[in-house]
Amino acid sequence: MDFMIQNFISKTKQMAFSVQKKMEKCVTVMSVASVLVVAMIMCAAIGVIPLSRSGEGNVAAQELEGAIEIENVCRPTLYPEACRVSLSAYLTSSTNGLTVHDKKQMLPIAVMVAKKEANRAFVLASAFFKQTHNRIAVGDCVELIDITKDQLGSSLYLLRQSEMKAEQLREAKALLSAAITNMETCHDGVLEKSDGKSEAGLLRSVERVKIFASNCLAILVNSESSRVDKLALPSEPIEEGFPWWVSAADRRILRTSPKDVNADVVVAADGSGQFKTITEAINAAPDNSNKRYVVKVKNGTYEEYVVVGTKKTNILIIGEGMNGTIVTGSKNVIDGSTTFNSATFAVVGKGFMAQDIAFVNTAGSVKQQAVALRVGSDQSVFYRCKIQAYQDTLYTLSLRQFYRECLISGTVDFIFGNSAVVFQSCTMLARKPGPSQQNAVTAQGRTDPNQNTGISIQNCTITADSDLVPVKSSFPTYLGRPWKEYSRTVYMQSYLGDVINSAGWLAWSADFALSTLYYGEYMNIGPGAGTQNRVNWGGFHVINSSQEAINFTVGQFIQGNSWLPSTGVAYMDGLKG
Repeated sequence: MDFMIQNFISKTKQMAFSVQKKMEKCVTVMSVASVLVVAMIMCAAIGVIPLSRSGEGNVAAQELEGAIEIENVCRPTLYPEACRVSLSAYLTSSTNGLTVHDKKQMLPIAVMVAKKEANRAFVLASAFFKQTHNRIAVGDCVELIDITKDQLGSSLYLLRQSEMKAEQLREAKALLSAAITNMETCHDGVLEKSDGKSEAGLLRSVERVKIFASNCLAILVNSESSRVDKLALPSEPIEEGFPWWVSAADRRILRTSPKDVNADVVVAADGSGQFKTITEAINAAPDNSNKRYVVKVKNGTYEEYVVVGTKKTNILIIGEGMNGTIVTGSKNVIDGSTTFNSATFAVVGKGFMAQDIAFVNTAGSVKQQAVALRVGSDQSVFYRCKIQAYQDTLYTLSLRQFYRECLISGTVDFIFGNSAVVFQSCTMLARKPGPSQQNAVTAQGRTDPNQNTGISIQNCTITADSDLVPVKSSFPTYLGRPWKEYSRTVYMQSYLGDVINSAGWLAWSADFALSTLYYGEYMNIGPGAGTQNRVNWGGFHVINSSQEAINFTVGQFIQGNSWLPSTGVAYMDGLKG
């Protein structure tokens, strides 16, 4: 942190220490529950609350109560000093009608502070973008900070509600988790292309946004029991197995043969539709729509880089088959892209769906990171899609995602990111990597223990692609490796082929994250499913309890019973059998 924040921290700690010492003199035998009431009576004698002037006494009592409440709220956060700093500014004054004297306003204040910091970071990044030679990476930061501003604004709106329903809580947690991930992505992208020295000021600003967003998430997680009007989850299976976010209309579309779909627009490379490119069709879609907008893409190979931006909500792209409708590109890190902007197809707008289409990056194994599909769309669904590349094929960047009956192939870390994502009935194919490389199916990037993120792989098949089969003994394949400190991945009720190394999991670097990660395996089958020779890490778990495993099912992990049904994609809410 910079000098200003460090100085502010010092002053706040002095204030807290002073309050603590005075309290120690007068409440040595008080219980925590009665500290405020008794202190206001007993401490008058030592001048903490001068009762001779009632107005000043009330102010002092409020300040004392506020300081104690700030301490209680900030203690469980990862960055308690920064938390105290940000909230203490509202101890004696009210901004926008908010003051820490009201416990219910504590979290909205913290989010408001994070949003203000994001606004400052955006201004800084935008100005720096015009000056730097590292324009690609800084451009990623501008985009990511802009998205984060919106996510923090949406979180603030939700948290200002007088009562939060369960789905509103889930959404706020998802948005705050994504805000942290965005800042990590910005930071990693800059360092991917430079040593970070010239961007040091920007990186410090980005770090502050991450810290404040992390504190917001921690406060929310630790206070949710009192904030939420809890809703009972459905006790009966959803009709046709669809999670509830999938509407009846969407279910009808997804059950219909692609050739019979009633689309809003048709894309055809041969000119027989309204548009020749997918990008043109996306640009023509209405902004911020609550209504499903269906884009039918006829068979053909579409060589273009598609971005579904924040304003393009509730779009459904439906092809004519994963082997017939193909979107392809070849951007990669070796040729100058960042991992983030190497994606052939990138999605941000909420509620995106894709069906019967392929997303491909053809850069090859020697070009290192080359993303086929990047997803930062909340409540997004991919059904019967092919996602194909080599290193870093599928970037599940952030928020809540669901993949059903998809085929995903690659080499190093070919499913990676920090979303809350469930894969069901999918096929993961490990391909032949470059020389001296080892395959890892997943590289999950959870950086904060309060994030609701992780990868859940259920009822899937993990095996070797045709090019790897004859040489699989020369290229070990692992279930995953810990990209970040709190990496979390679970394989459940899946078929693990003989391509999986008996150790199961691969370290990232020495003992990094081995005790803080959570890797689990539950009731898998196949020649690669044996756990007797698995890694001996503190964070690895052979799950023997269905009660533990069920936490990673759709109904619990991404709360599918609250949004998936409206998409029309079939899914298992719980465990098989």
